[in-house]
Amino acid sequence: MKDTLQRVFKRPKAYKENYNYPFCAGCGHGVVLRLIAEVLEELKICGKTIATASVGCSINLDKFYNLDIVGADHGRAPCVATGVKRAKPDKIVFTYQGDGDAATIGFNELIHTALRGENITTICVNNTNFGMTGGQASATTILGQVTATTKNGRDPKISGYPAKISEMLANCEGAVFVARVAIFSPQSIIKAKAAIKKAFEYQIKGLGFTFVEVLASCPTGWKLKPVQALSYIKVTKVHKLGVFKDLTESMA
Repeated sequence: MKDTLQRVFKRPKAYKENYNYPFCAGCGHGVVLRLIAEVLEELKICGKTIATASVGCSINLDKFYNLDIVGADHGRAPCVATGVKRAKPDKIVFTYQGDGDAATIGFNELIHTALRGENITTICVNNTNFGMTGGQASATTILGQVTATTKNGRDPKISGYPAKISEMLANCEGAVFVARVAIFSPQSIIKAKAAIKKAFEYQIKGLGFTFVEVLASCPTGWKLKPVQALSYIKVTKVHKLGVFKDLTESMA
């Protein structure tokens, strides 16, 4: 019988041929990294893209990507990416960060990058905790969420309210595309990829700062099994999904 099997899934060009998966079982980072790799290949920009990784789970970028990658101090990826883009304006530059990095330790850098309208892209994986360092609370941790530093759940009287970073960045005039997506189902993953692709397309056009926040699971930090963690992405009730700013639509 003739073999009729066809290859329908392949390694993106941005991925290294051999890599060791460094994330916990069920972690959302692997999915997001794959989506970015697919987008870079589809847009044919792998050879001209420079990634900026900061401290956190994003520090593993070099284990996956066959790209030029620059390291940054904790929270400082937008600053480093700004320098790279200004020195190499013909390159496509993006930062890959977690919520502990982008929204907590480095939010000042992030928001000023948006205010300046730097022509770079930031992908922020929001799992509402510091996943790499032990599951401590971050700026995006929701009220009542138990973490390593909020043993009785986040209390607004002690820790304040969750930072809604996409809504805040959408108010920056230099930001041209701001969206919050999630990865808990095939449909949501398709929407997430579309948002990431649009963010890079706007950078290619030189329109300004683009930002995609991806709600993802952290089974280890949340103390849940991988399947349970997917259904736990109830943060969508607080961090609502949607496009908060799209410059080209507002100009239409």
